[in-house]
Formats: sequence, structure tokens, C-alpha cells
Amino acid sequence: MAIGRSVPVRDAEARVRGAVAYLADLRLPGMLTAKIVRSPFPHARIRHLDPRPALRIPGVVAILTAEDFNRPGAPRLFYGVDRKDQPVVARDRVRYVGEPVAAIAAETPEAAEEAAQAIEVEYEELPAVFDPLTAAKPEAPRVHEDCPGNVFLHTRLRHGDLEAGFAAADLIVEETYTTPPACHAALEPHGVIAQWADGRLTVWSATQAPFVVQETLAELFGLPREAVRVIVPPLGGGYGGKGYVRLEPLTAVLAWKVGGRPVRLILERSEEFVTLTRHAAWIRIRTGVRRDGTLTARQVEVYWGAGAYADITPRLLRSAGLVRVVGPYRIPAVHVDAYGVYTNLPPAGPFRGTMSFEGAWAYESHMDTIAHALGMDPLELRRRNLLRPGDRFCTGEVIEEAFFWECLEAAARHVGWDQPYEKGEGMRRRGRGLAVMMKSTLPRSRSECRLVLRADGVLELHTGTVEMGQGAHTALAQIAAAETEIPLERVQVIGPDTAQVPYDATTSASRATSMMGAAIREAAARLKEEMRRRAAPLLEVDPEELILQGAGVTLRGRPEVWIAWEEVLRRHGLEALEAHGVFETQGGLDPETGQGIASPHWHQGAGACEVEVDIETGKVRILRYCAAAYAGRVINPALATLQNEGNMVFGLGQALMEQIFFDQGQPLNANMSDYQIPSLRDLPEVLESVLLESPEGSIHGLGEMTLPPVAPAIANAIFDAVGVRIRDLPITPEKIWRALHGE
Repeated sequence: MAIGRSVPVRDAEARVRGAVAYLADLRLPGMLTAKIVRSPFPHARIRHLDPRPALRIPGVVAILTAEDFNRPGAPRLFYGVDRKDQPVVARDRVRYVGEPVAAIAAETPEAAEEAAQAIEVEYEELPAVFDPLTAAKPEAPRVHEDCPGNVFLHTRLRHGDLEAGFAAADLIVEETYTTPPACHAALEPHGVIAQWADGRLTVWSATQAPFVVQETLAELFGLPREAVRVIVPPLGGGYGGKGYVRLEPLTAVLAWKVGGRPVRLILERSEEFVTLTRHAAWIRIRTGVRRDGTLTARQVEVYWGAGAYADITPRLLRSAGLVRVVGPYRIPAVHVDAYGVYTNLPPAGPFRGTMSFEGAWAYESHMDTIAHALGMDPLELRRRNLLRPGDRFCTGEVIEEAFFWECLEAAARHVGWDQPYEKGEGMRRRGRGLAVMMKSTLPRSRSECRLVLRADGVLELHTGTVEMGQGAHTALAQIAAAETEIPLERVQVIGPDTAQVPYDATTSASRATSMMGAAIREAAARLKEEMRRRAAPLLEVDPEELILQGAGVTLRGRPEVWIAWEEVLRRHGLEALEAHGVFETQGGLDPETGQGIASPHWHQGAGACEVEVDIETGKVRILRYCAAAYAGRVINPALATLQNEGNMVFGLGQALMEQIFFDQGQPLNANMSDYQIPSLRDLPEVLESVLLESPEGSIHGLGEMTLPPVAPAIANAIFDAVGVRIRDLPITPEKIWRALHGE
């Protein structure tokens, strides 16, 4: 059986040997190098921009400015997945440090760099605002003139009688938690190549959403969608940062100005920090609880810092920004107000565990505060309130698969939660903490695939799912092999290329294995039905009597009556059989009430840890960590375990060290020397992974499930160890030391 086997990633050896061709390895005849000229100010008017000195530099082919969009037949200047508020290059105003004001195409990187220094730009600085809470005040400087108060979206969730819920409480606890901007820090930087030929555009892009890019570019240039082709090589990591639309509009317009030569733009590492960040978040959470631990009401107010442009924030706020800040609990009354706020920082967008990480940081730290206020074991408080199968969530939907308690209990058991341990003495103290999460996936999305059985017995899987190191193509090949009963080694994965494969919404939100896997199952069922229909007259039996087995068709109960698939195709004079599969979900929440369907299924995970805190320095050492996730059905145990462990390592960085430091909008640590990410020395001494399965369960993604609990579990363990509560990420030694000393 192909499912349930620890099959190595298909290109594992090529990756280790450095033989995988990433976008930066692609070379096209006549290809030009692109360079972006960026704003040094967070908010300013462009008083003067003169590219002429740069055009005189040998090797400079073209320079793109906002003036080019005034030409006849020019593309649109503004684009955006949800709101068309972002210019390809700034026209009269810049709104964050690093915003493109011009782009250069040159024969060499050296010529492009020299030209970037030669372009003359004069600015008039304007007042700027950087944190979402300050930006949302009426008197704050406007990032966009047409948006007073900088709040461009306010979404609400209303469930139950909040006033009655708080009146029924014996204790009301209110806290505020914050999360700063962070960098995705993928090993491969952003990159795009664009080329025009015969009025058609081809783009090679390191993107997680090729069909979104295709749609955006077609709209930008006023083209039919099929006139834009997007090809995606393997990605060297994404984590949401390469989701949706990033550099493709600028590169495509620059290539349009050049003419028929391809243009390649590869970002430098420092540019990654001003391309997309994690949302800065300010979360105030207020909860009512009875003395027995029963939750009665919860009120959450969230300000999401979107940066200078809306990007994907409106879509996120309509679903994730509401439901991912509540927690997996039965609460009779829940009110959430979520605000999308413009600031003079780089745009913010999807970030691994988008809005689940920030939400769990707040509500799971908050749950421990409640437990300690009640004098109750934090595990027991959660046990009494966690959602169970058949419970109704605050959106009004019934939770069918609920394994929150099982995940949490497993994680707690693996760190010896009920066993006594030495708390330590002197300068080093030990503590334990835990946390649980729930995360939605896209409420409304579509995945399609095509299966092609060739006459040589090879099964082609055509899919738009992007391979970015997570092993998606390996897992999907396993599903295709299991559903068709074709040997796994005869399954070939093709894609993503918008001219070659069917539509897929995006490779994000941990949806690929679940959604595309469902499409593959439908395509396989159709393919098998067609094969039985074709084989039946050759074997002189009814199609219903045939089953597919191995690489052929056999008579049920009589394995000696068998015909190979290749033979069936040959005798019908066919080169191939193909079948199309589609899986689509229809959901969404009412923007005024938050009621509806937030997710086709809920991702569930938990974490528990033991830490040691040095009270002299505030330094934290993770001694043991267990990550437990509900997987439904595990396709590839080895890859699933690696995803779980990767979540923990990624979350460790977000919890203890990762943050982009801005000084008046200027990033101060925009390099991998100053921006800290975890090393092997930061990992727990013991790291354990638990994957929970259910025979009747659906397939769940695992790329984010156990990441959100990491930060609150560590914070809760620190509180258990030394009695201080850190509410602002990251949890640095300095913050712990200051809290211990009352500063």
C-alpha cells in the first residue's frame, strides 16, 4: 500500500547533491538583470525623479518609472489581490522604507547597481506611523488619504449574550499580548523571470500561488488569462512569504518595457525584509470564568498591522483574523472585533501559521493566567472546556472531528506532566508548560488535477501544487498510487505550470495534501471506471465484475483472469486515458456576525515542554518538547514527523528570538547576521513528535499544526519556573531579567 509508507522525498538525492534547478539557476538567451530603486523614507512625497543620468551608463537597457504607465497601451499601475491599492512603482508618494520607486533592466548586475545609484530622486518627508494601535487613532498620520484612522477593514464575530456571560462569571481576567513583525527567512530569496513574445507573457516565479499570479498579471495588462503563463520551479522554502503576488507585476512590466528579452529579478537578502513581513498584532483578550473552571464569556479585540498596503489582509480578516484568536473552547458568549490597519511599514501577509500563531500566543498564555488565578492545574482547566465532537463552535458550525484533548493529553504525557520533578534552586529554575490550538484552512477554495495513464504504464499526475521542500509531490504521488493501485515508482508528477496543469487555489494554509488529495481520489475513481469499461469487452465480462490491481485489471475472485493496462490501451488504439478530478469547498463567514462556515475541517495540535531559566541572565533552555498533531490519516510517516519537528523549530525562533527591529520605519537587522533564527544548539535536548490518526478521519495537512502552541507553551513553562508572565514576543533574556527585577 502506497499510503502509510515512509517514502523518501522524490528529489532528495538531487537536493543533497545540489542538482535541483531553482529559479536562480535558470538562464535564458539574452536575459537581463533587474534592480529595484527603493525609498529610503517611510513616508514621503516624490518631488523629483530623473532616470536620465542612469540611462547613460553602458549596459543599461531600460528604466521603469511611474511615467511609463501614462503611455498608450500601458498596463495598469495599481494591483492587489483584494484591493487595488498597491502601485507597481510609486507615483507621487512612498509609504514605507524599501518601496520601489524605479526598476532597472541592464546587461549585467554591475551596470544595474551603478544605474540605481545614478537615478536622481528628491523626497519631501511626511509624518509616519508604525504600530497598528497608534495608527488606528483618529489623529494618527494618514497612510492613505482616503482612509481616515488608517482602519481599512473592521470584521466582527458575535456569538451569544456577552453581557450575560460576564455576569455569570466569578472571575474576569483581561490581558493584552503583542507580536512584532518578523521575516520569513526562507533559504531561497524571492525571484522572478518574465519574458514577452507575440503578445503573450511567460513568467517563471518562485511563488506558492501560480494561478493567483496569472490572474493578477492578466488583469494588470488587460489580457485573457490564457495569454499569461506562470511556471514554478521547486522552491527553496516559502512559509507563506511567497504566497499570492509579490515581485511578478514589477518584473513583468519591466520586461514589457524592454520588449522581447527576458528580465530576471532576484532579491538580495536585505530586500527580503522589506518585501513581506508577518503582521504586527495587538490583542486584548478578556474572559469570564466560574470558580469550577467553566468559561462563560470571551471578548477579543485585535489590531492587525497590515503595513502600507492591504495585500491579502482583507481576506485573512474575514476568516482567520476572527476565528483563530478565540481558541478551541466551548464558550457560551464570544465577541471578536478584528481591525485591519495601514502603517508605514512593509506590507504584511501570510506567515506560517498565519494569525493562528498570534492568536494562540494570546489565548493559550491567557488560559494559564486564568488557571493560576483559580489555583487550578492548567491541563485540567483546558480539559473542562475543550471542544468535543458534536460541539458547536462560536461561528455556529458543528465540530465533527475534535481531537484537541487527545493532542494536548499526549503532549503533556510525553513531558511527564503528572510526574514530580525538581524545580531547581540557586540560579537555575525549571518549569513546565503546555498549549493547544485550532486553525482553519481556506473556507472557500478549489483544487483540480488530471491523471493521465500512458500506454507505457506510467501514470502522470498533473497538479498545480507547489513543491517547496515539504514533500508535497511525494505525498500526492503516494495518494495517486494508492487510489489507482499503480506502483508508486510508475507515478510521475507534472507541474505546476498554468499552461500544463489544471487550476489550484494556492499551496498554503496546510491545504495541499487534503484538498489536492481529494481531487486525486476523484480523478482516480473516474480513471478506474473508464478502464473497467474499456477492459470489460476484452475479457467478455461486465465492468462491475472487474477490479484494478497492480498494473492491470482482473476479474473479482479470479486473479488468473488479468489484463495489463498497457494492453487495454493498445487494443483500443489509445495512447493514453485521462481523467479530471475536482475538489471544492464553499464556506465563508458573515462579515457582521462571524457566523457561517469558517473551515471545511479544523487543524488541531498541541505542545508541551520543560524549560530551565537562568535567573541571573534570563536565558531560557528548552530541555524537552513534545509536539502532538491530529493528522487524520498519515500519508508518509517520515515526512509527517519532519513537518512536526519543523513546526517546533520554526516556532522556537518565533518564540524566543525572531523580530524585525524598525527605527522610524528603517529595518535595523535586515541580514542573517543580525536577524536571529534557531541553530542546532537552540534545539531541545529531547524533541518528540506524536501523530494521532483516526481510521475514519479525513487527511489533514501538518505544515502548521504544532507551530502556534510553541510560544505560549514556552511562556507558560517560564511562568511555572520563575513566576513572571511575558506578554510581548519574542521572549528574550532581557525581558525575563527585567520582569524578575520589576522593571
